[in-house]
Amino acid sequence: MSLECIETQTTATPGASIIVLHGLGADGHDFVPVARELALSDVGGVRFIFPHAPMRPVTLNGGHVMRAWYDILGTPGARQEDEAGLRESQQLIEGLIARERERGMPSRRIVLMGFSQGCAMTLLTGLRHAERLGGLVGLSGYLPLAELTAAERSPANADVPIFMAHGREDPMVGIDRALASRDALRALGYNVEWHDYAMPHSVCMDEIVDLNRWLLQVLGGTE
Repeated sequence: MSLECIETQTTATPGASIIVLHGLGADGHDFVPVARELALSDVGGVRFIFPHAPMRPVTLNGGHVMRAWYDILGTPGARQEDEAGLRESQQLIEGLIARERERGMPSRRIVLMGFSQGCAMTLLTGLRHAERLGGLVGLSGYLPLAELTAAERSPANADVPIFMAHGREDPMVGIDRALASRDALRALGYNVEWHDYAMPHSVCMDEIVDLNRWLLQVLGGTE
């Protein structure tokens, strides 16, 4: 199985690839407008890849079938993670990274970025990837399978830069969960740049400005 994707390029020969993973119930179109707000010409242009998550029933939503990277089981007070679904989507995202490598993009010029469930998949996949990536962007999400991260993480990405951002008024993924994820990553030695904003489960312009600066920083060099 491979993922259907939307792709855009800011130049004919991009110097970096950013794979953007949407949240629960959305699709690849969701973050195309955000990408248009980013000014990254200084890094040689960018190829954006916006995959659509698989369709699957989501337990928390009464079994309704929607685009989701993994199932959400139980309630926030009694959370049980869908490890099988997480692992399945991890392999699909690994396939997207592999395709960028086959196109000639150095791994250090590939950034994984995700919102909510997409944030969880970014951290799950990126920390375990066998080659050093350019960076990981986690927006309004959390670290999944947190207790397994130390044992499963890849030495190649021990120093990968991580950008995390969250809304202080997020009713979907509470900021306390995001802060716990940030602290867990920092305890493992990861370089996490953290931002929080006066917003709900969404994206704001201040966040895009901070992200733009960070992307220019981490992609400013070459492999």
